[in-house]
Amino acid sequence: MPDRTPPRVLLLHGDEGFLIAEEARRTLAAWTEPLVSDFGYEALDGGTALTMERLRDSILQAPFLDPHRVVAARGVAPRRADALAPAFVEVPETTRVLLTVNGKLPAASKLAKAVSALASGRVQELAPLKGRALTDWGHQRARELELPPAVATAVLRASPPDLGVLDSELRKLAAYRAGGGELDPDTLAELLAGGRQEEIFRLTDHLLPRPTAQAWRTLDQLLEREAPTVLAYRLSRHLALVLEVKTRQERGESLERIQGTLREHSFVVQKAYDAARSTDAERLEAGLRALLDYEWEVKSGQIDADLGLQVALARI
Repeated sequence: MPDRTPPRVLLLHGDEGFLIAEEARRTLAAWTEPLVSDFGYEALDGGTALTMERLRDSILQAPFLDPHRVVAARGVAPRRADALAPAFVEVPETTRVLLTVNGKLPAASKLAKAVSALASGRVQELAPLKGRALTDWGHQRARELELPPAVATAVLRASPPDLGVLDSELRKLAAYRAGGGELDPDTLAELLAGGRQEEIFRLTDHLLPRPTAQAWRTLDQLLEREAPTVLAYRLSRHLALVLEVKTRQERGESLERIQGTLREHSFVVQKAYDAARSTDAERLEAGLRALLDYEWEVKSGQIDADLGLQVALARI
């Protein structure tokens, strides 16, 4: 029988960032609920500032007033993951550790092996949903939002296979319905955005390699129709794709080969390929970290969503 004991060390990786973010939120909510002070939770920057020594020191610290300590490092780059493996030689029973990786770790990953070797460790890969699994997820999310099956079907048909977009569209329709609106076929056709991927392309073009004045005008136009957190999520998804394409470019892969390997539409990959040629991996990683920080600060009530997004984009 599989081990149902909750892990004390959880490593999340894979190509489905939306599911990783959701699982990370659920895990942190459960771990931080018993805490009685601010000393029990420590969020570490998962970027280049995170060293093995820094992570190990945080893991080994004893709780002060709380029953346990929670250490979270989100947004670790796959190529930097193995350097963190020695930090998990010893994990006290009073420590909970969450790590998320911006991508899929290889089978030989030293970090994954180090976490798996712990009696309290678990490694979980979250892959993109396809086919029936994607359909089932869409209908389940619609049921959670008290939307009828026909609405879920319409959203799945009109939107790209992106969980972030699907979730955004379903929540928008649920809010419209809760406000007294009727979701008849004509209304659905008008409300469904189909992802508006071209708007993200336009914004990215003005953000890379560095933000231009037009970027802020484009952002203002998009904010008239979309919530800032939804825009941030869509932009982070595209930046993650640009980073992956950039990595493949540096390995010498052609556009045609990249398009044949990735699951995204060839036109989307073409746009990412063009954007990747004008920037470098370090800047893309910095942009992803800025958007990750933005998401956390908005959800924790530290910043205003609209103004915070402008600050985050200025860091790209």
